Amino acid sequence: MDIEDYERHERIERVEDAEATADDLLTVAVPPDHTVGEALERVEEDRAESEFIEEESEDAAYLDALEAARGVLQHRESTPENGLVVFAGVVDGEVVDYVFDDLPSPVSEFVYERGNGFETGVLDAAAGASKTFGLLIVERGGAALGLTENDDVQVIETFESDVMGKTKAGGQSAQRFERERERQKEDFFESVAEEAERAFLGEHDDESASASTDVDGLLLGGTDVTVDDFREGDHLDYRLEDMLVGDPVSVEYASEQGLRQLVEKASDRIEDEERREMREALDRFFGALDAGNAGGGDATDGDDVVYGRDAVEEALEYDAVETLLVSADLPVDEVRDYQERVENEGGDCVVVPADFDRGRRFREAFGGLAAILRFPVE
Repeated sequence: MDIEDYERHERIERVEDAEATADDLLTVAVPPDHTVGEALERVEEDRAESEFIEEESEDAAYLDALEAARGVLQHRESTPENGLVVFAGVVDGEVVDYVFDDLPSPVSEFVYERGNGFETGVLDAAAGASKTFGLLIVERGGAALGLTENDDVQVIETFESDVMGKTKAGGQSAQRFERERERQKEDFFESVAEEAERAFLGEHDDESASASTDVDGLLLGGTDVTVDDFREGDHLDYRLEDMLVGDPVSVEYASEQGLRQLVEKASDRIEDEERREMREALDRFFGALDAGNAGGGDATDGDDVVYGRDAVEEALEYDAVETLLVSADLPVDEVRDYQERVENEGGDCVVVPADFDRGRRFREAFGGLAAILRFPVE
């Protein structure tokens, strides 16, 4: 989990916890294909109807919510790339607004709802993963390319194979038929590899290159024999090979249905890949502890690490921090401050969720704060 995801999750939790005794909380969700003006118009209509509400009346809190939402929307000239969500109302006697204009996935529908709680379902996509994975299926009858993010599947392209079946055409010798069939198969594999480069690397100097998408990993699937032949034939660009998330997955169809099947079967891999950087950092930290390198001790094998607020502060003062690990249970303002300090020194900040065993151990035994060092601090 990076700091942007962490901050977003913190805001989502505050929205989910908010409640009122009456229907005084307002949720406004604007999809990318709608204008902010549409939402502002709805707010203005409600304000006009509530114009004569007395300050001490039951609806006074809702008028405060409308004013807060109006203040946010008036300062927006356009709808953000993935839409805009605004929550506004009076919570625990205080007028609040929560604005989400940095969503990792598009808002799916226009929402304007008044209630005693916020409609947090509009943020379901934001609560999921933020990485994008390329999808590639290769089977005897064709191939399919797609993308997945937050469980959504987007089809990029599907195409059929011209490879002949195993039954020999009349009049051809068996050897000649197999040679021709092998040639067709290799041509098909090369075409698939070229389309994968175009879709995920943007390697071709044609108009289609603009459609390429940066991906954080690549999932490969297909019928067992065919996809293994494709993989073993070194057709795939070495950069895409390096992006592969595990071994090929058995999938029967080169279609949208097959792409969805690939995502479903590889869901555990996707989750693991989402947390790979964090897990690798934890591996290095706990490995250094096992090697006796905690606190910058005398051991020389592996990484040097420190933990606890005082030791980490000292390491930051010496610009010695390569990777800072902070627990997701720490206050978000504190996490943001640590991130800024370590990144100013050229280091990285990794947020460690506390929803699994090692994450809880990191929080409870080490105060949720540690650093992997560039050099030991004496």
